[in-house]
Amino acid sequence: MRLVLATGNPGKCREFTSIVSTWGFTVVPQTDIGIESPTENGTTFYDNAMLKAAHARQRCTDAVLADDSGLEVDALGGAPGINSARYAGPDTDASANLNLLLRNLSGTPLEQRTARFRCILILWPPDQELPFVAEGSCRGRVLNEPRGNRGFGYDPVFELPELGLTFGQISPELKDRYSHRGHALRQLHHILTSSEWHTQHPDLLPDKLPIGMESPEDGLLTHF
Repeated sequence: MRLVLATGNPGKCREFTSIVSTWGFTVVPQTDIGIESPTENGTTFYDNAMLKAAHARQRCTDAVLADDSGLEVDALGGAPGINSARYAGPDTDASANLNLLLRNLSGTPLEQRTARFRCILILWPPDQELPFVAEGSCRGRVLNEPRGNRGFGYDPVFELPELGLTFGQISPELKDRYSHRGHALRQLHHILTSSEWHTQHPDLLPDKLPIGMESPEDGLLTHF
């Protein structure tokens, strides 16, 4: 079954493809079949994820995978939140967003820089009236300056206290274990393999996740 990724973000495409392709899907970014991203005008992560999923679903006959995710910083009242990709303005890049975040946190002690990445994930098969929805989150803190050059977006300043490293310093495989998207994908895998839909598509979704995708908390699901 072909699965269209409803995102124009190359970093997200890489992360989703590396995992979901092991589930038996043929993964295709929406840009490869001429689908442009819609305007994200929802007020929650769920709103925007549904908007992107519905937009792509109306323009293809394949299964669709969409997400909306972002960084919530406690000292900034949850900002940048759903505006994470547009924090410095609609026509700016990830570097501008990161620099604005650090400026807005200037003078904030490290112990008060607690934050979380959140992800709402939606898989909408063509033969399902309603989509499957999963959620994941990852807690950490925002450092004073970037460390590492891996990942994308805010990854170089988001430190995982249990590792003492940022997402910008760890391998993609380790990020899959700890990240909000990795957690959401584990929950989605559990939801799908427990569903009636899975019994109708036994060629999809292995019963066990690939080695390395086990959750650091409990081997399957994240804790919110």
